[in-house]
Amino acid sequence: MALIPSIFGNRRSSMFDPFSFDVWDPFKDFPFPSSLTSHNSETSAFVNSRIDWKETPEAHVFKADLPGLKKEEVKVEIEDNRVLQISGERKIEKEDKNDTWHLLERSSGKFSRRFRLPENVKMDQVKASMENGVLTVTLPKVEVRKPDVKAIDISG
Repeated sequence: MALIPSIFGNRRSSMFDPFSFDVWDPFKDFPFPSSLTSHNSETSAFVNSRIDWKETPEAHVFKADLPGLKKEEVKVEIEDNRVLQISGERKIEKEDKNDTWHLLERSSGKFSRRFRLPENVKMDQVKASMENGVLTVTLPKVEVRKPDVKAIDISG
Protein backbone atom coordinates (compact mmCIF):
# COMPACT_ATOMS: atom_id res chain seq x y z
CA MET A 1 0.00 0.00 0.00
CA ALA A 2 2.93 2.37 0.47
CA LEU A 3 3.48 2.54 -3.30
CA ILE A 4 -0.02 3.78 -4.13
CA PRO A 5 0.29 7.30 -2.63
CA SER A 6 3.64 7.86 -4.35
CA ILE A 7 2.21 6.80 -7.74
CA PHE A 8 -0.70 9.21 -7.40
CA GLY A 9 1.34 12.15 -6.11
CA ASN A 10 0.48 11.81 -2.40
CA ARG A 11 -3.06 12.99 -3.01
CA ARG A 12 -5.62 12.13 -0.37
CA SER A 13 -8.73 12.68 -2.46
CA SER A 14 -11.39 10.09 -3.05
CA MET A 15 -11.67 9.01 -6.66
CA PHE A 16 -15.31 8.22 -5.92
CA ASP A 17 -16.13 11.88 -5.09
CA PRO A 18 -17.79 13.24 -8.25
CA PHE A 19 -17.30 16.84 -7.04
CA SER A 20 -13.58 16.59 -6.40
CA PHE A 21 -11.30 18.64 -8.63
CA ASP A 22 -8.22 16.97 -7.18
CA VAL A 23 -7.73 14.40 -9.93
CA TRP A 24 -4.52 12.56 -10.76
CA ASP A 25 -3.29 13.70 -14.15
CA PRO A 26 -1.03 11.16 -15.90
CA PHE A 27 0.04 13.85 -18.43
CA LYS A 28 1.03 16.59 -15.96
CA ASP A 29 4.79 16.22 -16.63
CA PHE A 30 4.49 16.22 -20.41
CA PRO A 31 5.40 19.41 -22.33
CA PHE A 32 1.92 19.85 -23.85
CA PRO A 33 -1.08 21.37 -22.03
CA SER A 34 -3.48 18.94 -20.40
CA SER A 35 -7.13 19.56 -19.65
CA LEU A 36 -6.61 18.42 -16.08
CA THR A 37 -3.66 20.71 -15.41
CA SER A 38 -5.31 23.73 -16.96
CA HIS A 39 -7.13 24.60 -13.73
CA ASN A 40 -5.33 26.62 -11.09
CA SER A 41 -3.08 24.29 -9.10
CA GLU A 42 -3.51 26.28 -5.92
CA THR A 43 -7.24 25.51 -6.02
CA SER A 44 -6.61 21.80 -5.54
CA ALA A 45 -4.59 22.24 -2.34
CA PHE A 46 -7.63 22.62 -0.08
CA VAL A 47 -10.35 21.32 -2.38
CA ASN A 48 -11.06 18.21 -0.35
CA SER A 49 -13.08 20.05 2.25
CA ARG A 50 -15.53 17.45 3.49
CA ILE A 51 -19.19 18.30 3.00
CA ASP A 52 -22.29 16.41 4.10
CA TRP A 53 -25.69 16.95 2.46
CA LYS A 54 -28.80 15.64 4.17
CA GLU A 55 -32.45 16.09 3.36
CA THR A 56 -34.98 16.36 6.15
CA PRO A 57 -38.75 16.72 5.70
CA GLU A 58 -38.32 20.50 6.17
CA ALA A 59 -35.00 21.36 4.48
CA HIS A 60 -31.79 20.44 2.70
CA VAL A 61 -28.84 20.86 5.09
CA PHE A 62 -25.18 21.12 4.05
CA LYS A 63 -22.40 20.86 6.63
CA ALA A 64 -18.81 21.62 5.65
CA ASP A 65 -15.73 21.01 7.78
CA LEU A 66 -13.60 24.15 7.42
CA PRO A 67 -11.23 24.04 10.39
CA GLY A 68 -9.22 27.16 11.06
CA LEU A 69 -11.27 29.37 8.72
CA LYS A 70 -13.23 32.43 9.80
CA LYS A 71 -16.64 33.18 8.34
CA GLU A 72 -15.10 36.17 6.55
CA GLU A 73 -12.87 33.77 4.58
CA VAL A 74 -15.82 31.70 3.27
CA LYS A 75 -18.40 32.59 0.59
CA VAL A 76 -21.78 30.92 0.13
CA GLU A 77 -23.53 31.75 -3.15
CA ILE A 78 -26.46 30.50 -5.18
CA GLU A 79 -26.05 30.77 -8.96
CA ASP A 80 -28.96 30.71 -11.40
CA ASN A 81 -31.33 29.74 -8.55
CA ARG A 82 -30.15 26.12 -8.79
CA VAL A 83 -26.44 25.84 -7.92
CA LEU A 84 -25.06 26.20 -4.40
CA GLN A 85 -21.40 27.21 -4.34
CA ILE A 86 -19.28 27.12 -1.20
CA SER A 87 -15.83 28.65 -1.65
CA GLY A 88 -13.05 30.28 0.27
CA GLU A 89 -9.34 30.52 0.87
CA ARG A 90 -6.92 29.59 3.61
CA LYS A 91 -3.92 31.90 3.40
CA ILE A 92 -0.34 30.74 3.90
CA GLU A 93 1.13 31.77 7.24
CA LYS A 94 3.75 34.48 7.08
CA GLU A 95 7.25 33.07 7.38
CA ASP A 96 9.89 34.55 9.61
CA LYS A 97 13.39 34.15 8.20
CA ASN A 98 14.58 32.96 11.62
CA ASP A 99 12.06 30.10 11.77
CA THR A 100 13.03 26.52 10.99
CA TRP A 101 10.18 24.33 9.78
CA HIS A 102 10.31 20.67 10.81
CA LEU A 103 6.91 19.65 9.49
CA LEU A 104 4.40 21.38 7.21
CA GLU A 105 1.19 19.36 6.71
CA ARG A 106 -1.65 21.88 6.93
CA SER A 107 -2.89 22.79 3.50
CA SER A 108 -3.53 26.28 2.23
CA GLY A 109 -5.08 27.66 -0.91
CA LYS A 110 -8.48 28.14 -2.44
CA PHE A 111 -11.38 25.72 -2.48
CA SER A 112 -14.71 25.66 -4.25
CA ARG A 113 -17.51 23.11 -4.17
CA ARG A 114 -20.70 23.27 -6.24
CA PHE A 115 -23.98 21.39 -5.84
CA ARG A 116 -26.98 21.34 -8.16
CA LEU A 117 -30.04 21.93 -6.01
CA PRO A 118 -33.41 20.25 -6.42
CA GLU A 119 -36.41 22.33 -7.46
CA ASN A 120 -38.14 22.09 -4.07
CA VAL A 121 -35.90 24.71 -2.37
CA LYS A 122 -37.12 28.11 -1.13
CA MET A 123 -34.26 30.21 -2.51
CA ASP A 124 -35.33 33.35 -0.66
CA GLN A 125 -35.02 31.71 2.79
CA VAL A 126 -31.50 30.21 2.66
CA LYS A 127 -29.51 30.56 5.89
CA ALA A 128 -25.83 29.96 6.65
CA SER A 129 -23.97 29.86 9.96
CA MET A 130 -20.48 28.92 11.08
CA GLU A 131 -19.50 27.54 14.47
CA ASN A 132 -16.30 25.78 15.59
CA GLY A 133 -15.03 25.41 12.01
CA VAL A 134 -18.26 23.86 10.70
CA LEU A 135 -20.29 25.75 8.10
CA THR A 136 -24.00 24.89 8.07
CA VAL A 137 -26.16 25.97 5.11
CA THR A 138 -29.90 25.35 5.48
CA LEU A 139 -32.17 25.52 2.45
CA PRO A 140 -35.86 25.21 3.45
CA LYS A 141 -38.04 23.11 1.19
CA VAL A 142 -41.24 24.20 -0.53
CA GLU A 143 -44.22 22.68 1.20
CA VAL A 144 -45.81 20.00 -0.92
CA ARG A 145 -49.53 20.48 -1.01
CA LYS A 146 -51.52 17.32 -1.03
CA PRO A 147 -54.32 17.41 -3.58
CA ASP A 148 -57.86 17.69 -2.29
CA VAL A 149 -59.55 14.37 -2.73
CA LYS A 150 -63.30 14.27 -2.76
CA ALA A 151 -65.03 10.95 -2.43
CA ILE A 152 -67.88 10.42 -4.87
CA ASP A 153 -70.78 8.23 -3.90
CA ILE A 154 -71.59 5.61 -6.44
CA SER A 155 -75.30 5.23 -7.08
CA GLY A 156 -77.04 2.32 -8.50
